[in-house]
Amino acid sequence: MSTISKDLSPDSSPGYRPGAACPCGRGVSYAECCAPLHRGAPAESVEALMRSRFTAFVLHQEDYLRWTWHPDTCPVEMGLADATDWKRLEVLDDGQQQGEGERPLSGWVHFRATFKERGRWQCLEEVSNFTLLNGRWVYVDGDAQVMSLKPGRNDACPCGSGRKLKKCCAQ
Repeated sequence: MSTISKDLSPDSSPGYRPGAACPCGRGVSYAECCAPLHRGAPAESVEALMRSRFTAFVLHQEDYLRWTWHPDTCPVEMGLADATDWKRLEVLDDGQQQGEGERPLSGWVHFRATFKERGRWQCLEEVSNFTLLNGRWVYVDGDAQVMSLKPGRNDACPCGSGRKLKKCCAQ
């Protein structure tokens, strides 16, 4: 099994704050959540891999994204733009298809990711497809749609904080 070529421990992640909640939205610290996967631990499910990949996008961990992307579909250019500020992940549904015996062979995750880019709020909704490759889950492809969001100052902040936009991300 291949390993991640670069140190992706929490201390080496740009934007990481020790003890901070994991960006994937599970409600636990990064150290308890996605950090072990970023260091090479296998994902137990397609949802866990999806959450760890979202967090890798937030933290600009290109090596991890490549390691968890099927080699036949991994793009040459990742497009990790500093202008993209990933704010929120919502997992809407997921599933794994059983192969022979009890071992799953493929899976999918339907998610919504909210982000801000060049001052504009947007939402990426995708059904991602995963497969087992050499005993670990990898992302294969997805059917994605990007939608513009136009929240008003008094609307709930799209980041999911529960506060009004004007008291949260608009400051």
